[in-house]
Amino acid sequence: MASIRQQINIASPIRAVWRALTTAEGLKSWWADEARVDPREGGRVVVETEDDDGNPLEEIGMFLTFRPTRKVEIAWDTRSPAPSKGTRLSFLVAKDGPETRVSLIHSGHGILDDEEARTQLDRDWGRALKGLRDALEQ
Repeated sequence: MASIRQQINIASPIRAVWRALTTAEGLKSWWADEARVDPREGGRVVVETEDDDGNPLEEIGMFLTFRPTRKVEIAWDTRSPAPSKGTRLSFLVAKDGPETRVSLIHSGHGILDDEEARTQLDRDWGRALKGLRDALEQ
């Protein structure tokens, strides 16, 4: 199974990082234009962004794992029009000295099987994680 793995350290408390990853307000601060979240295992997460042409794109998923301040895993709906359909996205959060380390794993088939698309998605996640850090370190 293909995957993208990245991590970043953020000079922010672990609870603030957790809120940025698991609340609608938090997701809108660094990733989504709009978001709806039911923050619990089995809960639904919907993020709205724009596609490459500026059209609205809705990604719908479910929290498979929800371990507060430690790990959240989202399974993206297989019927979604979003390129990430059928993939899984995990964020692992841990203290790293005075900072908080966020590790991202995006795995699955479809978009991640295409080398060019995976490379672009890897770049996109790099920018997104820097956006997360910037939002939290202000």
